[in-house]
Amino acid sequence: MKTYMANPVTVERKWYVVDATNMPLGRLASQVADILTGKNKTIYTPHVDTGDFVIVTNSDKVILTGKKLEQKKLRWHTGYVGGLKTVDYKTLMANDSIKVVEHAVKGMLPKNTMGRKQFTRLHVYKDADHKHEAQKPEQVALKGVRE
Repeated sequence: MKTYMANPVTVERKWYVVDATNMPLGRLASQVADILTGKNKTIYTPHVDTGDFVIVTNSDKVILTGKKLEQKKLRWHTGYVGGLKTVDYKTLMANDSIKVVEHAVKGMLPKNTMGRKQFTRLHVYKDADHKHEAQKPEQVALKGVRE
């Protein structure tokens, strides 16, 4: 019996819609990253990009558990001397919740060329409206929604 290896030419990509309402950020990010990498498919091959497109809606309604909203900080460096910038997640969620979801998903993708290509297939929106109706996306129910 031979092992099936996916071919980049024969990979069929689907579109999925994920509702982030009452989802913990980490659970949402890990399950979205699995869809982007193609690990939810039976034809998954590590060296071939078999992932699908993902549309995340309602990023304003994603939740952070525990005291992460007050204590967790996003840090980056500008490249200049003394250029370390920090912002806490409370202000980041209030100002730009799209960036929070994108940062969490990007951290769970491979750190190579394929991971950067997979990240381009992620589309995040603050509310339930999105502009990808023509692609006929399927609704996906993820595990871990809080009531």
